[in-house]
Order: sequence, then C-alpha cells, then structure tokens
Amino acid sequence: MAGTAVIKALVASLCLFSGASAWPSTSSKRQTLGADDIQKQALANAYKVLDGTLSDGSTNRKTTCNKTTVSIRKEYGDLTKEERLEYIRAVKCILAKPSKLPAGKYPGAVSRYDDFVVVHMNMTPSVHGTANFMHWHRYYIWAYETALKTECDFKGSQPYWNWGKYSDLTTSPIFNGDDWSLGGNGEYVKHVGMNMGRPIPAGPGGGCVNTGPFANTTIHLGPLSPTMDPALKIKANPRSDGYGDNPRCLRRDVNNFFTTQYLRPVDMASHITSNANIGTFQSTLQNDTPQKAAMHGAGHFSIWGDPGGDVYVSPAEPAFWLHHGQLDRHWWMWANYLEKEIKTRIAQYEGGTNWQNPNSPKGKPTDPQWLDVVTPVGTAGIQSNQLFSTTAGPFCYLYE
Repeated sequence: MAGTAVIKALVASLCLFSGASAWPSTSSKRQTLGADDIQKQALANAYKVLDGTLSDGSTNRKTTCNKTTVSIRKEYGDLTKEERLEYIRAVKCILAKPSKLPAGKYPGAVSRYDDFVVVHMNMTPSVHGTANFMHWHRYYIWAYETALKTECDFKGSQPYWNWGKYSDLTTSPIFNGDDWSLGGNGEYVKHVGMNMGRPIPAGPGGGCVNTGPFANTTIHLGPLSPTMDPALKIKANPRSDGYGDNPRCLRRDVNNFFTTQYLRPVDMASHITSNANIGTFQSTLQNDTPQKAAMHGAGHFSIWGDPGGDVYVSPAEPAFWLHHGQLDRHWWMWANYLEKEIKTRIAQYEGGTNWQNPNSPKGKPTDPQWLDVVTPVGTAGIQSNQLFSTTAGPFCYLYE
C-alpha cells in the first residue's frame, strides 16, 4: 500500500491545496462569455484554420486533414444510443484483448486495456503538474481512441463528459446504469468521506458497480494511492509498486459535490477567460486554492471510488477517458476561442518536468513524449510541439 509520501504526492497532483496563487483577474468583456459561446467561437475558428482562412501557426498540418476527413468528438449524452453502444462494444473489446507488455513484468496487466493503465502509472510523475500535462494526455487519449479503432474496429470518435451539463451526475446518460451508459454508480455502502484540505462528504455509492454494461468489471492493477475509506477494506496490491495482479470489483462513489460548486458552466467559462497563458491555465486547472477546487481533481473525485480516485491507476475506470476528453476540450476551447490569440496560445509551453521535484528542469517544446506499448504507429518519441493543435501533427479532430 502507498505510504505517506505517495498520499502527499496524490494531494499535490490532484489539485488539492497545492498553494496556487489566486485566480487572475478577468476583463469585463471576457466575463460576458458563457461556456456555450466559447465553444461556438472555438469551433468556428477551428474550421477557419482547416479551410486555410486562418492560421494557428502550425507547420505540421497534413493536407489530408480537412472538413471532410476531420473527426468530431461529441459529448457522451449527445451520442445516439447506437453510437453509445458502438463505443461500449469497442471498450469491452479492448478489455478482452491480451496485454502486449513483457510477460511477467507487470502481473496485473491482464488485458490490452491494462496496458494503458500501466503506461499511465509509469508516467504519472512526469505528466502531472508539468509542462506536458495537457500535451501528453492529449496524445494518450488519442492513442486510446486509435487502439479502439485499429484493434477493435471502432467506428466512432472518443466522446467526452461535459462537466457542467448534468445537474445530477448519478442520473446522467453516463452513470445511470442503463444499457447505453458506462455503468451505474457503486452500490451504496456505509462509508465516510475524506479530508483534502477541506472535508469531502461521502457520496451515495462506494461499493461495486453492479448495473449497466460495465457491471462486474474486474480491476487488476493498484491500488497505489487509494483515497476511499479504509473501512471498506479494499485489497492492497501484493506489490508495493501496484503492478501485481489484485483482482477486485470496480467501485464508484459518483456524487454531485463538485459538479454543483466547481464544475458548472460558469466555472468553466471563468477559468478559460481568466487565464491568458498556459502556465496559469494549467496550474489553476490542477491546483486547488482555499476558495476553489480545481477542475481536474474535481472531475476525478466526482467519480471517485477505486480506481477512479487513484492518481496512478485512474485510467482503469472506464469514465476516465470521458473526463480527460473534456480536459482536452477545455484546453482546445481556451486555445481557439480568441481568433487574434490562436497562434500565441497554441504554441505556449510552460512548467517543469517532474511534479515530485519542484526544481526539475523546465520542459521544452522539443521534449519527446512516450507511450511505450500503446504508441500509435509512427509516433514514438513525438515532440510536444507536434501535439499543440488538434488538426496538425498526428491529429485530425475537433469538438462539438
């Protein structure tokens, strides 16, 4: 089980009272923009970039990415039932395929899906609280989407979860437990919340997910930085590094604590319009202040559970990909909604290279990014500056 140092690292990584400065002031003009306005402006500008009437400064755009070929990522609740079923089928397919990691090195990597979890576990210190937080996760989400397409014949695009859309997350199309959802909440079991600088109340779940398409899903890796009530007696991993095979149920504690206070459309719009550079954008996205929970951690802890609340192992939660899809969309909106600033914002890169070392070397746009065995063909060691735009480099997608 993780020790005190790892728990402290979790707190730093998942936006919890990390000493971030107060939110930057915003102009009255930008305050009037709502989240829907920002989305519309960003999409309109992105299409201008695609048709060549506006430049975002990218020099690595492929002519094969255009209005006809661009992939459109949609909010999960906006997908048709058929589209949701296709996504669920593909995820179940990747869960059923064997791991491609070296035999015996990671005993808990039972499936191809687990390969993605191991990669995240290995990379966690260098891709949270660092210059490449947004960039690496963009690459990672795209790699997952690519694997669904190339290994499981997925016909759609990676969906996202719009944090501000649902007044009750437990009854949302994502977590309501019907055949088109990602499964329901965990079964209610009595448990206490947690205290991460402020008290976080227990939600209405806490137990195993036993409804919907991902009912009875088995988690194998971790826990490494558990955050659930110890009284639930979630099994410790047989290895201290969390890579041992530790079969247990998928647990959730889906709750509205964060969505009703920190993940509202007004919060999203305020965050986008309040930060003029990537440094403050990323730090306020990840780091709590005494007044405000940051959105990255707030999204994770709206799902919570095991492994959803574990900074290392959280991708083993199927809803992880929707949450980080929204994080990528949030960055995309910030980078694209102001036409005159697109060139500047897309190219910005600030921060260190290891969140466990505040004095780590600064990241450079030429830094290579790594995904080990989940790397899409031809992209191993791709530089961060190839990941700035969603319609350049290896990418060709937009958000609606």
